[in-house]
Amino acid sequence: MRDLHLPLNQTQRVRLEAALHELQTLAPAAASAAAVTVADNIPVNHEDNILKGHGTTDQDGEVVATLCGVVERVNKLVYVRTLRARYKPEVGDIIVGRVIEIAPKRWRLEINFSQDAVLMLSSMNLPDGIQAEVRGFQHDGSLHLQARSQKYGKLQRGQLLTVPAYLVKRRKLHFHHLEQYDVDLILGCNGFIWVGEHVVVREIAELKEDEQKLSAEAETFTPIETRRHICRLANAVRVLSALGFTLTVELIIQTAEASVSSNVEINDMLGAEFYVQTAEREAKRRGDLLGKKR
Repeated sequence: MRDLHLPLNQTQRVRLEAALHELQTLAPAAASAAAVTVADNIPVNHEDNILKGHGTTDQDGEVVATLCGVVERVNKLVYVRTLRARYKPEVGDIIVGRVIEIAPKRWRLEINFSQDAVLMLSSMNLPDGIQAEVRGFQHDGSLHLQARSQKYGKLQRGQLLTVPAYLVKRRKLHFHHLEQYDVDLILGCNGFIWVGEHVVVREIAELKEDEQKLSAEAETFTPIETRRHICRLANAVRVLSALGFTLTVELIIQTAEASVSSNVEINDMLGAEFYVQTAEREAKRRGDLLGKKR
């Protein structure tokens, strides 16, 4: 749960604390055990000759956390990954990045990693967003990206949001076309989220010359209703991220639809009351799911 700085009145504060307490109560035991704060003991089997990594120390024969975060285990190595840590890339990850430099035959991208990523291509307008796939690592530790499909490439006519990378879980599908809104939603594994006007993927060979010669005004025009949908969905992402909820396309849509059904204006979604309502709604949803499993 991230630190919230909202102008809450007394009633809203009590409601929010109650919802957050219920969410904590409903959290799976495994997830609770994996999360640690400073000075918490980390349960380990000392017969395995474990190795103490980052965020841990030895105290009276026990492994103790020196950071707040999640316990990770790699073979015998035990370490604590802080929740605010930068993105840790893996080959095959779908990411969203921001072009920061154009060099001959390649682009350099900011992707919320300790080093910039490299995409071997021709030219790009600065600054711009792009979607790509992690291909591997360079000798200097930077990432090598690839855009081998028509679904990858330049992003435009939308909003680029940044959230903690741990809120976006690796899934089979990170590209989502929300047909009811005519909006594309891309959940980058690196914590960069794209919400923009839907783009129809076409083969280059099928593009006609007259289509390529459309005026810049026609190409960049986005209907006002689509812009409202983009802003509403983007605000849903902001609210869920601030509350520390894992971002899924289903939860984002539910939050946006809840704002519509409650007659909440787009700009009012970032107000204290909607944050409280969202926390209460998520606590109820998780409680109902747990009740069904029982």
